[in-house]
Amino acid sequence: MIGEINILIAATVLLLLYAAWSDFRLWKIPNAIVLALTAVYGLHAALQLLTAEDVGAALLSSNGIAGDLVSGVLLFILGFTFWSFRLFGAGDAKLFLPIGFFVGWHDMLPFSFFLLIGGILALLALKLPMPLQFAHYAVIMRVQEIRATRKIPYGVIMVAAALAVMALRPAGT
Repeated sequence: MIGEINILIAATVLLLLYAAWSDFRLWKIPNAIVLALTAVYGLHAALQLLTAEDVGAALLSSNGIAGDLVSGVLLFILGFTFWSFRLFGAGDAKLFLPIGFFVGWHDMLPFSFFLLIGGILALLALKLPMPLQFAHYAVIMRVQEIRATRKIPYGVIMVAAALAVMALRPAGT
């Protein structure tokens, strides 16, 4: 049981990191990544139901699958709203769904806090001048390109906030 959970956590982290990297490099989050994250959550939810002592609580409580689904749908609606006003890309809006599943209802407030901190740090990184000695690094050149186009890869900030919440969650929850 522990091995399956560790594999699912590792798969989730790797998929989220790939989504962030893809968004940073190409301003695109592939649909396959969003679908894979959703499938990994589905496996996690099925495992949670199979191993639960109280299936009703695991399924219907705000701490359980129902809370995860509500937070995923809520974040997706928020992302869709941002996308419709051209504030987000479609990939960012879609990525909010599985992120909401993994964050869950009880971690929405810390997620929002980390999202705010990540947004402030991204703003500073895009506004403050870069030291010339680092100008030849590929990451810095990409940041300069992002500055020039004013297209912000929000997926990076979203993934960082989700991973921070997941890392700070007590073991076994």
